[in-house]
Amino acid sequence: MKNGIKLALAATLALGTTSAFATNGSNLIATGAKARAMGGTSIAMAHGAESGLSNAALITSIEGTQVSFGGTIFMPNVKNTNNIGGGDVSENSAANMSVIPEVSIATKVSDSFYWGIGMWGTAGMGVDYRDGAAMAANGAQMQMVTNLQLMQFGVPLAYKTNNISFAITPLLQYGSLDINYNHAQAGNKGSGVAQDLQFGYNLGVAYEISNFTLGAVYKSQIDMDYKGVLSNTVDAFSTTGVYANDKLSTPAEIGVGVSYKMSKHTVALDYKQIKWSSCKGYEDFSWEDQNVVAVGYAYDASGWTGRLGYNYSKSPISEQTASTVNSANLSGGVQNTFNLLGFPGITESHFTLGGTYDLSDNTSVDAAYVYAPEVSNTYTTNFGTQMTTKHSQTSLSLALNYAF
Repeated sequence: MKNGIKLALAATLALGTTSAFATNGSNLIATGAKARAMGGTSIAMAHGAESGLSNAALITSIEGTQVSFGGTIFMPNVKNTNNIGGGDVSENSAANMSVIPEVSIATKVSDSFYWGIGMWGTAGMGVDYRDGAAMAANGAQMQMVTNLQLMQFGVPLAYKTNNISFAITPLLQYGSLDINYNHAQAGNKGSGVAQDLQFGYNLGVAYEISNFTLGAVYKSQIDMDYKGVLSNTVDAFSTTGVYANDKLSTPAEIGVGVSYKMSKHTVALDYKQIKWSSCKGYEDFSWEDQNVVAVGYAYDASGWTGRLGYNYSKSPISEQTASTVNSANLSGGVQNTFNLLGFPGITESHFTLGGTYDLSDNTSVDAAYVYAPEVSNTYTTNFGTQMTTKHSQTSLSLALNYAF
């Protein structure tokens, strides 16, 4: 049963031709075209069935049953320049496009009880420098390839009484991780793709008063273990020659939001904190907690809706003092190298727009476009040299909705 679920999820993830680069660290700013078009605002802004993951208390906004099927075409642009091998060498990552699927279903059972089911691609990151030269041939990117992909399967359950709704979404998370590179001293490092399947949960609450909606969410940390991947690729640069950790968990989140509707206009504001600093695996590389602020606007006309938004979160990655060794026996220089070369989740600002067009009384189509301007970071590596990574993103999300 467990292996069967893994195969089904892996088949869905295989739609992505390369690894996804998500935007709040390694997390998408939101799942679903409606939320992505509004800067990721989804804690107090109802988006129909797609609210099942972001705040399931808001699926109480539907009447009957709603089905939403779609995905995101993600297009990161990552360039790394460094002189590890002597002389500046620049390479563009070939991991420049992926497809992230999403399916959401929600139904009203009674005036008090709602439930649904869904599958969402939620996070990922990676680079592909395999076309570059090997380290022995002055390949400063070490032909590094990294690929993390995460998908969650959930069953949102919501209960509504008067103006307040409570919800829980039990989650089953599938993850896959691959890291490999070619280094003159360490040789070819990598042990193939490892997978894991673990449980977690989301909690949500929403309260409606007049034209205001208030919301709050908590998402549990999900501990993932990718046997042999991190330990077999990082150990060569550990100060002890041994790095035993294979965990790379999904961080906990806590957030609050508010939305206000006035005639055809709706504005929404979200704040959430992503707990990278206490997350297994990320804490070894000194990732910091992120404070994410998102603002969105929607104009609801007859037959169509227009949306726009903005999302900001300071990068969870910062330069570490090169010679300082942390409790995981990794120097700051090693952390800088792996963060900027292999896992550069450094984008910060995101500008969004999109909308919905009603094809009929029961069918509609959503679209969203997200642009993250280029961010450039330069850190000192464990080789005592300088490394610069530049990273920008664009993405297009589409969804087809059917209500009955």
